[in-house]
Amino acid sequence: MAQAVPGLRLLKAYRREWLGKDILAGVVLTTLLVPQGMAYAELAGLPPITGLYTTIMCLLGYAAMGPSRILVLGPDSSLGPLIAATILPLVGSGGDPARAVALASVLAILVAVIMTVAAVAKLGFIADLLSKPTMLGYMNGLALTILVGQLPKLFGFSVDADGLVGEVVGFVEGLANGEAVPAAAAVGLVGIALVLALQRWVPKVPAIMVMVVLSIVATTVFDLAARGVELVGVLPKGFPPLTIPEIQRGDIALLIGGALGIATISLADTISTASAFAARAGDEVHGNQEMVGIGVANLAAGLFQGFPVSTSGSRTAVAERSGAKTQLTGVVGALLIIVMIVLAPGLLRNLPQPALAAVVITASLSLADVPGTLRLWKQRKVEFLLSVAAFLGVALLGVLPGIAIAVALSILNVFRRAWLPYETVLGKVEGLEGYHDVHSYPEAMSLPGLVIYRFDAPLFFANAKTFRDEVRSLARSEPHPRWIVVAAEPVTDVDTTASDVLFELDDELDHAGISLVFAELKDPVRRKIDQYGLSRQIEPRHFFPTIGAAVAAYQAETGARWRRGTASHTARDAV
Repeated sequence: MAQAVPGLRLLKAYRREWLGKDILAGVVLTTLLVPQGMAYAELAGLPPITGLYTTIMCLLGYAAMGPSRILVLGPDSSLGPLIAATILPLVGSGGDPARAVALASVLAILVAVIMTVAAVAKLGFIADLLSKPTMLGYMNGLALTILVGQLPKLFGFSVDADGLVGEVVGFVEGLANGEAVPAAAAVGLVGIALVLALQRWVPKVPAIMVMVVLSIVATTVFDLAARGVELVGVLPKGFPPLTIPEIQRGDIALLIGGALGIATISLADTISTASAFAARAGDEVHGNQEMVGIGVANLAAGLFQGFPVSTSGSRTAVAERSGAKTQLTGVVGALLIIVMIVLAPGLLRNLPQPALAAVVITASLSLADVPGTLRLWKQRKVEFLLSVAAFLGVALLGVLPGIAIAVALSILNVFRRAWLPYETVLGKVEGLEGYHDVHSYPEAMSLPGLVIYRFDAPLFFANAKTFRDEVRSLARSEPHPRWIVVAAEPVTDVDTTASDVLFELDDELDHAGISLVFAELKDPVRRKIDQYGLSRQIEPRHFFPTIGAAVAAYQAETGARWRRGTASHTARDAV
């Protein structure tokens, strides 16, 4: 049991000196968990109390089955729009909040199932489908979407519109029509400024807690409710029982797409965050166990009127800075929230809704990474364009299509690199061992009649003709080569389509009096070539273990000597 349940392993290895630090960190963490949980629930289109239910259960579930020592799970700003985009079309305009909660709970259970199946099948690599540039663009688009969606609430009114453009137009029209509540706008804008200032200049102070407390004080002192500011009000008292959510059978199929998107984002976020914090402590990340931990956390939330959750880098950082040693920190936070909703549900009744909007907006600002995007422009413009495409997909088409676009772009970028890989000609550089890229060393020497060509990718159906066309180009160069040596160390595979192309190419070169030669071919690839019959088509003596061996054989056959500045430069550079 201890091997299967990380929480039990923790109990067996727990040290008494950790207890005080874990409890203190749990108290500090709670000041962040409560307002963020409520704010992110509203971001997902759900009642604020569901955010607290979700926080409690996911913390307890991950403490039992999560492998990371201090990783903090909970409602997340990056998942809120995804949840809303999935369930709100099913609920409909002015729909029943209870139905929305039931749909969100089923969504969490579906995420749990997906995570568990992925863990059993060892599919942790799925998180790698989102490359950093496309993830960057997705997060930037998400940040803008969240910010624009919260602006009306920040100013004390609402907008009935779909899509980023519609929400911007609705917000501007609301301001022009005088719908904004001055007191609400003051609370929201001051709250944002206060949080950002404290996080910038006094990072050890719990900025959100300070803002929440001050906004509650302002509500009492200035009677903000009478000035048109909407308040959270008294939360439902008590904790919900174990609940099997009831929805229509047809809803399941519509929820699965959203669950897959949430699971992908949650897994990518969790693996990256867990890796970052594990590296600091010298720990290892167990990807499949992380999926189990996330799955159990989502299952626990879904069975107690909660919604899908993910890792929070900011809350994990708060726990770490507060001295957290183990998952007991999260357990303490969950217990304190239970005490609050059971014994003091009215504690936050005077919390202004614009303050919750301020919490969400400051979180959205932390999602965006404009400097990182600009750095892509300087470093690799193709990846910058991929990032922009993912950004526009989220901003203009919506969160769910944005995820699909981000994943598709990441996969297409991998395919593009394999389809148009870097390829070059190699030459001998005086004073350096081996053979080197003539683009980097224009002064490289060559042997008359010999071209050493390197193709930096596996040979498969999509790039075989690219390889063939470049070899043909080299064969037509002046003076005509006698040998074209393929430096095949980067060629990790040859599929049947590429094999057929090589058959035709070798025959074509033979008729032109040119030998196609391979050097440094990996053993597994050589075995495939043997299986295809290529080693019978290409002379066995034209396979060499190293480039040096191929060069020596050519010199022995022709008596050629190295010449300076004559290396061919016909192999193109890939983008």
